[in-house]
Amino acid sequence: MRVITGLAKGRRLEELPGLATRPTTDRVKEGLFSAIQFDIEGRRVLDLFAGTGQLGIEALSRGAAFCDFVDSAPAALKVVQRNVKICGFEDRATFHGKDFNAFLTGRRERYGLIFLDPPYASGNLERGLERITTIDIVVENGIIVCESPADQDLPDLPAPYEKGREYRYGKIKFTLYRRRA
Repeated sequence: MRVITGLAKGRRLEELPGLATRPTTDRVKEGLFSAIQFDIEGRRVLDLFAGTGQLGIEALSRGAAFCDFVDSAPAALKVVQRNVKICGFEDRATFHGKDFNAFLTGRRERYGLIFLDPPYASGNLERGLERITTIDIVVENGIIVCESPADQDLPDLPAPYEKGREYRYGKIKFTLYRRRA
């Protein structure tokens, strides 16, 4: 697992041992970031189920202004912190060791890009989407990126959110939602 491009291009990222975390492959990550490449620079990013932090780190490498990394697993959060340090982005990141719902409660920050990649079949993808849109923390023209199994149908969201394109890579699918102005 490595950073594909940008300031930290080629840096190898640490992975979590075992099968509890499912890192996005470099090929899939490259496809995703090609789709959103013009929607990253200068944005505040939320990596809500951070795992290793690779999606938030890739966004920082490509010019995102800041990233909040959230993961409830202490071991995962330590890996994220080490990976951010390896890439030299400590001054553009904060780390939150808590459940996604606890993190979102009382949130005042607004984000231009949100990554949702929870464990499959946990139901947290749908719950996270519902919570994010209810508290409305996405800026106008902001994007929510959801990773899911390719056969999972994701819901339509209420206005001003709009379900956009889906990108399939074998057994994985990314669905993009936008918040319209």
